Amino acid sequence: MTRLPLPPSLYADTAVAPVATPPLDTDKTVSVAIVGGGYTGLSTALHLAEQGVETLVLEAQEPGWGASGNNGGHTNPGLKHDPDQIEADFGAELGRRVIDFSYGTTNFTHDLIRRYQIPCEARQNGTLRAAYNEASAAAIEETAQQCIRRGMPVTYLNREELREMTGTDRYIGAMLDTRGGDLHPLSYARGLARAAISAGAKVHGGTPALSLRRDGLRWCIETPRAIVHADKVLLATNGFTDDLWPALRRTIVPVFSSIAATAPLSDDVARSIMPTRPVLYESGHITVYYRIDQHNRLLMGGRGPMRWISSPNDVAYLIRYAERLWPQLKGVAWTHGWNSRLAITKDHYPHVHEPAETILISLGCNGRGVALSTAMGAQLARRLIGGVKAEIDMPITGIKPIPMHAFWPVGVTTAVIAGRARDRLGI
Repeated sequence: MTRLPLPPSLYADTAVAPVATPPLDTDKTVSVAIVGGGYTGLSTALHLAEQGVETLVLEAQEPGWGASGNNGGHTNPGLKHDPDQIEADFGAELGRRVIDFSYGTTNFTHDLIRRYQIPCEARQNGTLRAAYNEASAAAIEETAQQCIRRGMPVTYLNREELREMTGTDRYIGAMLDTRGGDLHPLSYARGLARAAISAGAKVHGGTPALSLRRDGLRWCIETPRAIVHADKVLLATNGFTDDLWPALRRTIVPVFSSIAATAPLSDDVARSIMPTRPVLYESGHITVYYRIDQHNRLLMGGRGPMRWISSPNDVAYLIRYAERLWPQLKGVAWTHGWNSRLAITKDHYPHVHEPAETILISLGCNGRGVALSTAMGAQLARRLIGGVKAEIDMPITGIKPIPMHAFWPVGVTTAVIAGRARDRLGI
């Protein structure tokens, strides 16, 4: 199989060099086989290899080819749902563990980057969740209060404070979590792959998993050139999930998220936009998110066309919105526009499944995959090593296909159009 080239992006043009991940061409027998070479699969492989477990990763393209190497680069704490809602959904004991785990994922990720000295432009300057209407501001303030009651390093900022932090008067309130940050996604994916390989894991690119079946006490995974036998298997394919496991593809909605990037801005202009360099995502019907990278480029992200793109012209609405926020950007060159597929779940929680005692599935990051997937790697490794007696800090649920899943493309497109209209109207 010929690997597909990386989607054209700023990251593809500026990332550190990849580590060698040759296709698998010889049959292998291993303790754990992982399907998917994004953050989840690579982090799990690293944490397994650290503990001496013979691990092999099968990646259809190359590590970071999908959303792991093409996302907004934000390391955001927490989940979509508020802490009180998480406890209500999962009960006091598991709910508390889910909260502690999910809000700790950014510290976990940045600690791992420091431990392995991964060169990926990582910073931990905080995450802003911002509102531009009263209803959203009230909801964000309530979220902040729930976090503060639990002792988290969170503050609620008013309009004046936000104007100083963002350089725009668009926002009336925001929650700042100092644990958030950013990084270069593709460099990070390649650094994770390098760390996993250095720890003893095998990572094979250009090696899609074509079929998965039981073969006695082991699992048999067929690839184009070789067969893998494994005692245990992890499926970590997220937005690129196919029919390798029955009905799994119908448990998530693959949604494209797009990014446009400017050429490096002058120091004066860059200082006028997010001068303290937190990342920001808006609380709207259609999320817009952005950051200034270490080279003074502005990266604006949001929902775009439900197809592959390769030019900033494909997401002109993001450019227009940036110029609305900061009129000084008019006339600035936008050099890149790209996207990739995320996995959205119906309940907006990440999903962990265990349909058999020796197979584990993790998917559905819902746009928070950088830190969440990294930290999930340690959790999944614990479960793969310890089996059903090894508790993890996320619920393990059954596979439940989304009703009317075949109609998701129409539904997503309609929701994006309606959401943009509501955001423009401020309702």
